[in-house]
Amino acid sequence: MRALIQRVNYTQVHVNGEVVGSIGTGLCVFLGVGEDDGTAQADKLWSKISRMRIFPDNQGKTNLSMQDVGGELMVISQFTLYADCKKGNRPSFTQAGDPHKANDLYQYFIGLATQAGLDVATGVFGADMKVRLENDGPFTIWLDTDYL
Repeated sequence: MRALIQRVNYTQVHVNGEVVGSIGTGLCVFLGVGEDDGTAQADKLWSKISRMRIFPDNQGKTNLSMQDVGGELMVISQFTLYADCKKGNRPSFTQAGDPHKANDLYQYFIGLATQAGLDVATGVFGADMKVRLENDGPFTIWLDTDYL
């Protein structure tokens, strides 16, 4: 699995002009599922994200986790994190997971965050979404379970 994580002041997801998800201070996670991914990868990725200390403490050092600051979580499906741009100018997405399996793992990941007691908002899997966010920092991190 792959995730692009952004520390945000807010995030909103719109589908067909309607807000379907919104958070304040927290993390926006763009989540991609690969063809060989399963629950073990989701568990590993959630474990890392949930404990990441990327929020500032009162000295301005990044020592606090999302839970330490009472942050919220936005999870947005993003199969394009598996874009292969080696050949030509049109990305290939053959390494992205089958949509049905990917949605199951997306929902599983959301369940892990919900079980942790976080306020979780989401996009709509497979929808054409418009995402508005304010990146705080900016602070953006790329994670791939193959390298965790």
